[in-house]
Amino acid sequence: MRFLPVFIKRWACAVWRNPFACVFIGCAFTYGAYAMPDRWVNGFLHCYFVPMAALNSFVCTSLSCYSRFLELEYSRRSKLLRTAAFLYPFLFDNIPLFYRLLLCFGEDCTWNDSVTGYFYHLFFAALTGFLFASHLPERLAPGRFDFIGHSHQLFHICAVVGTHFQLEAIYWDLHSRRAWLSAHAPVATFASTFAVLGAALLGNVLLIATFSAVLLYSSDAILILQSSFPEVDPSKEK
Repeated sequence: MRFLPVFIKRWACAVWRNPFACVFIGCAFTYGAYAMPDRWVNGFLHCYFVPMAALNSFVCTSLSCYSRFLELEYSRRSKLLRTAAFLYPFLFDNIPLFYRLLLCFGEDCTWNDSVTGYFYHLFFAALTGFLFASHLPERLAPGRFDFIGHSHQLFHICAVVGTHFQLEAIYWDLHSRRAWLSAHAPVATFASTFAVLGAALLGNVLLIATFSAVLLYSSDAILILQSSFPEVDPSKEK
């Protein structure tokens, strides 16, 4: 019984540190509404972009949760799964941007002032992923970047800067394409917005509950939790 309070206190932080699902569903709603190339509007990808992103969130959550069970014996595989949980939905959400920036040329390719912002956003997003996966620069000089210059600090800085350019680009798309999208894009409905969001929320809660139940009855539960948090001396807590 003494283990149960520890489990309740730590399970969310130690095992399911996965904000990516919420972030990428939000991006899918935004890109589906404002960033989709003109020639793709009302097409297959446009109509099913948000529901597919919701399904991707289940994959993202499952990979992130399952990776914690591998952390003790297969640390590299665990890190690979957590990276995939970030990379896979990111690549899917940015399909409209990749097409607009790299493959689409002509009058109906939506080449406007937002393009520069999207370029900068993708650059900082790639840099964010690189810092997350490489653990540079602390790998080159262990102990010298513990307080300033650690990769996790740089990770968040790049993420914030990238988000700034992303919002600026969406702002330009919103204002420059408002009239055209109002005339050609399908009207948002309850089924395509709140219903999808609710299904994604319910599905992810069920996934987390399932993995939590498995962890609670696992013989390695204490070791899995301890692998995510350093032990604290009880005298120091007092």
